[in-house]
Amino acid sequence: MPTKPNVIVFMTDDQGYGDLSCMGAPDFKTPTLDRLASDGARFTDWYSNSPVCSPSRAALLTGRYPGNAGVRSILQGHRTATGLPPSTPTLATHLRNNGYQTSMSGKWHLGMSEESRPHNHGFDHWYGFLAGCIDFYSHIFYWGPRNQDPVRNPTHDLWEDNEEVWQNGEYFTSAIKDRAVREIRRMASDKKPFFMYVPFNAPHYPMHAPQEYMDRFAHLPWDRRVMAAMISAVDDAIGEIMDEVTRVGEAENTLTFFVSDNGPSRESRNWLDGTMDPYYGGTAGGLKGHKFSLFEGGVRVPGIAHWPGKIAPGQVLNTPSASMDIVPTVLEAAGISTEDMEFDGTSLLPHLTANADVPERPIFWEMNGQTAVRRGNWKLVLDGQLVEESEPIAGPWLSNLLTDPAEETNLAHTNPEICRELEALARDWRAGIESRWEREFASTNHGTVSHSMV
Repeated sequence: MPTKPNVIVFMTDDQGYGDLSCMGAPDFKTPTLDRLASDGARFTDWYSNSPVCSPSRAALLTGRYPGNAGVRSILQGHRTATGLPPSTPTLATHLRNNGYQTSMSGKWHLGMSEESRPHNHGFDHWYGFLAGCIDFYSHIFYWGPRNQDPVRNPTHDLWEDNEEVWQNGEYFTSAIKDRAVREIRRMASDKKPFFMYVPFNAPHYPMHAPQEYMDRFAHLPWDRRVMAAMISAVDDAIGEIMDEVTRVGEAENTLTFFVSDNGPSRESRNWLDGTMDPYYGGTAGGLKGHKFSLFEGGVRVPGIAHWPGKIAPGQVLNTPSASMDIVPTVLEAAGISTEDMEFDGTSLLPHLTANADVPERPIFWEMNGQTAVRRGNWKLVLDGQLVEESEPIAGPWLSNLLTDPAEETNLAHTNPEICRELEALARDWRAGIESRWEREFASTNHGTVSHSMV
């Protein structure tokens, strides 16, 4: 019987499409991730399933659209906030049920109430924080909305196996790495396959980086300098984690994915100086929009898959793919039947390992009043926003991404039939999401928060 592969999933936070050197960043290098991409497959058209973090994480871990997983909005950071429903199984759940060891190190952001925490979603061991962001050194969540009733104070938010731990002064990217290395060493010694989920909170605000990383990029303006520093710290951390996989003899039997949760943030709080200026330290690589937007810059993100001996090196794949595809891909790689499981994603394993085509399918998104669909090279955004809290820039915005990946020209009026087809498809999908939400999730999901609050 073939050996089941180990699985590592890395995720970064608010990292734009253009913020890796293998994705075109001209002003800093990410050698570890560049090497993973060159030794495996790099996706040009990889998508998050949401332009904000909680829903995108829900999709990655469940293989479902966020609305079908039970998380559609950013989740609050207070300690009773609900989140991912207990009834929604995760990749960790499926793998643990099939003999895997499961561990997490990093940012959860899928609920803080007991039933929503990682140990109730398939993780044997976990380390990290539960809210949407923390100070990188004190590990305090400061960003509760001031208009809450009642107003909530800043909250310390660092845990190990559901026990609060205190590591004041330790840079959190390094702490994530140290715990992941330790867990891989421990799990490898048990001679059973393992799943390691490593969701970094960088480069999400607050924009913190150790001086040694800031010094690397002293020639850059501050906003870009700290972005480069934070991503470089992540790149080094991933390098150390993958070095440990090699050290314990598991490199050839480990399937690895790297993705971001959504596009770059332009939130003014990134500046750390009290001003309200939009932040432009991250880049979507020439794509339109950013975090919170359903245009490409908000949802198209870096995507890398790596599995020595199984995924041929040097592949650059342009098949539209999404984070919800990771779960069915991993389960097929592990030889686990998905016959009775619910997924919206598709296994990419034949595409990655045998160059098989992925059957064409539409991919959908929703965010508050926005809805979008991509089918083939056509992308339609309904009531799309370029800037959060602003009016939509158009009712329908139709683009051909093959010729116009930056969505500069609206083709809705010159291609009315395609526009009508895609609009009907998107509205029908959205109606199904809304109906199921009201039927299954709305009455128990009280932990959401307006995107302006976090």
